[in-house]
Amino acid sequence: MAYIQSKKPKDGCVFCNAVTADDDEDNLIVARAAHAFVILNRYPYTSGHVMVIPYKHVMTLNELDAATRAEMIELVSRVTEVLGTVYHPEGFNLGANLGAAAGAGIEEHVHLHIVPRWVGDTNFMTAVGETRVLPEELSRTYTRIKAAW
Repeated sequence: MAYIQSKKPKDGCVFCNAVTADDDEDNLIVARAAHAFVILNRYPYTSGHVMVIPYKHVMTLNELDAATRAEMIELVSRVTEVLGTVYHPEGFNLGANLGAAAGAGIEEHVHLHIVPRWVGDTNFMTAVGETRVLPEELSRTYTRIKAAW
């Protein structure tokens, strides 16, 4: 809630701003690799919703080199392993929303979503009330995932 109510920088890309800042914990960056990084989604669909994002600021996967795309998939694989250990989900949604028409909230910087899922995790709150209920604060999610990384 604090993030939602806080002032947001109007300039620059939210992902580029986060990855160039000094404090990974404050910016919810769980891990950094050579070409990409793992960050919690500040507006998670479920607890443990993370993203894998290349350092290179581009709109499509096609604009990335093969090494970056390969590393992003390796990070997705590692994320599912860590989330499996921490949250014991019954499944995962993996994906990218490329372009506004596809639902991209931040379309100018390509990123991959990893969302842990459980049978019955979509209930009337999401389906009818258009409201998400998370059982865990982002700071706790960060601590749990970072410790298991």
